Amino acid sequence: MSGLGVAHLTALELAPQVLVREASRAGFSSVGLRLHPAMAGGIAYPLAPGSQALRQLKRTLDDEGVVVNEIEFVELKPGVDIAGLAMLLEAGAQLGARCITVSGDDPQQSRLTDNFTALCELAGGYGLRVDLEFMRWRQIGDLQQAVALVAAAGQANGGVLIDALHLFRSGGDAAAVAQLDPRYIHGVQWCDAPALAPTGEGIIREAREGRLAPGQGELPLAGLLQALPPQVHGSVEVPCPGMDAAARLARAFTLTRAWLHSSKTPQTI
Repeated sequence: MSGLGVAHLTALELAPQVLVREASRAGFSSVGLRLHPAMAGGIAYPLAPGSQALRQLKRTLDDEGVVVNEIEFVELKPGVDIAGLAMLLEAGAQLGARCITVSGDDPQQSRLTDNFTALCELAGGYGLRVDLEFMRWRQIGDLQQAVALVAAAGQANGGVLIDALHLFRSGGDAAAVAQLDPRYIHGVQWCDAPALAPTGEGIIREAREGRLAPGQGELPLAGLLQALPPQVHGSVEVPCPGMDAAARLARAFTLTRAWLHSSKTPQTI
């Protein structure tokens, strides 16, 4: 696991250019960019392919020595327009992104599989992977469901993004990760939390604004680190409302890097 990235949710109030500069200053080598809203009315920073804004962002990335790992976030709902995502994918490709992150939000499994397959095929034309992120409150809510969908789609550029919080809050564990074929695991998002999960809607609030930096909570993160293949991309997702964004990014990098090194495994940055 080389380098360390940061998900946009960690400082979602920062527009992409500012995020890139502050992430670089904090020590991160890659960023995720929220170019598509994660929900209706959600914060996002859309960029048109070939636009001046995109070219300016690309120059900032180059100047700062930062790369884009993921663009996000697409909900694969029953009415999703896969072909309509082409401009999003093209913008990501022009920024040098590696993947697009999606969720599974369709109760009809066959339609969800068809849409995931179609998105993988479309994204492949832009050199992008499609990483499926499972969340307890969505239709694809755990690791096993996510892997089953990716396997059913049978696309070489399809895989799973493991968010540490979602893994443990959905009943998953490091042993389940260790048993997976490594080709299914594309990325991991690091954070921490208390051992006891919130109830009801609290599980969503925790994910969006109540995470802790790795090593500051009680999740069994060390086991997860040891279970991951060495090539998996690691990033930090630790939103913390009330703290200055620049200070939040610096703290997230410092604490995560310290935790990774203290874990004393070959898979450290």
